[in-house]
Amino acid sequence: MTVPGIVGVLGGGRMGAGIAHAFLLAGARVQLVERDEEQADVARERVLGSIATSVRRGDLADAASAAAALVVGTDFAAFTNAGLVVEAVPEDHDLKTGALTRVEEVVRADAVIASNTSSISIDSLAASLARPEQFLGLHFFNPVPASKLVEIVTGSRTERHVVDDAREWVATLRKTPVVVRDSPGFASSRLGVMLGLEAIRMLEENVADAADIDAAMELGYRHPVGPLRTTDIVGLDVRLGIAEELARELGPRFEPPALLRRMVAEGKLGRKSGEGFYVWNEER
Repeated sequence: MTVPGIVGVLGGGRMGAGIAHAFLLAGARVQLVERDEEQADVARERVLGSIATSVRRGDLADAASAAAALVVGTDFAAFTNAGLVVEAVPEDHDLKTGALTRVEEVVRADAVIASNTSSISIDSLAASLARPEQFLGLHFFNPVPASKLVEIVTGSRTERHVVDDAREWVATLRKTPVVVRDSPGFASSRLGVMLGLEAIRMLEENVADAADIDAAMELGYRHPVGPLRTTDIVGLDVRLGIAEELARELGPRFEPPALLRRMVAEGKLGRKSGEGFYVWNEER
């Protein structure tokens, strides 16, 4: 099975643009919807920039065809003929619930709807939907083009064939699917956030500096990227939101360190703001 001919993506931030880019490379037509024209223009340029990077790296031969398969706008009606719509709006329960409800109102009855949530319960999001059996989580990882993993999160009412289709779509993207049951933090966020929070506590307690804490995991445990640099890449605000959600669900072991809260309040969000645990000079 190939990916659906038309794939919808709701939200054109780093994650949404990355997801759109992945499906374009797999040969799908992508309808990307943003909240207003200004954000739509930003999202379009973000995806086209990713396409250009793929050409430079030799991952894509024809940038023009991929660019022509991308349509960016603000109207949910663009999703009418999509076989799959991936919601990639910010990690807020009410925002996602409202977005998913609007998507379901316009898609065809056999379309699959997926959330890119990294920590919010799939069943809690599905509660607002008329067809929860057609809904699941597709948790992509940042940066999407380089990441090889997609976490498929099954709700209690997700139909088996939807999960099977999702496995094949992920494989078509040249990524590896792992299937997990809906539970707080799923598998990846629960483990990754716990490691990241402990690294922040170590920095807060002056156990070592950021580079040495990361090196301990990169060289000692063969992690490709250390937990503090990973937090910068993900976004400190994103990691804080996930940690708060997990603390509510799983208890105080996920309570965010004061240092993380302070840095987010100061606008030090990591790579996207130019400064986090590291200083980032690249284009954002």
